[in-house]
Amino acid sequence: MAITSNIAATYRGPGRVITRLLCLGQREDRALMYLMSACIIIFIAQLPRLSREAHLTGQELDMLLGGTLMAWVIIAPLLMYIIAFVARGIGMILRGKGSAYGARLALFWALLASSPLILLHGLTAGFIGPGLELQIVGLLWCVIFFWFWIGGSLAQERGA
Repeated sequence: MAITSNIAATYRGPGRVITRLLCLGQREDRALMYLMSACIIIFIAQLPRLSREAHLTGQELDMLLGGTLMAWVIIAPLLMYIIAFVARGIGMILRGKGSAYGARLALFWALLASSPLILLHGLTAGFIGPGLELQIVGLLWCVIFFWFWIGGSLAQERGA
């Protein structure tokens, strides 16, 4: 199934999508591609906000872009691997039957599948700015992301 179809299917049932992805076999390159794609999309989503911030404060846009690029494309992937490692440790403590690959896949896929809301959040931050609207979109993204991550983690810990 195409990635976009899997993203749409994740909104209906994140556990089923993770089970289907795990049935494709353990491919670390696929998981890394999901993570890097999500990080690049998050970086792109930050562009309207950074442009607004540079315009309002008089800061150099290049410096803001460089810092954000380094944060999302170099540092965030490393942190995501650590978070997936901790999540797998929690799964082991709770006697889950999953794998380290499954824990990584559940986290990385949740990040990628929730990326449409991250793009909406970036647009809201860039065009509307701080306010209730931005907080609502941010809260919606957090709820959806954790729903995807927890649903996927539970599915892979069941030994899917």
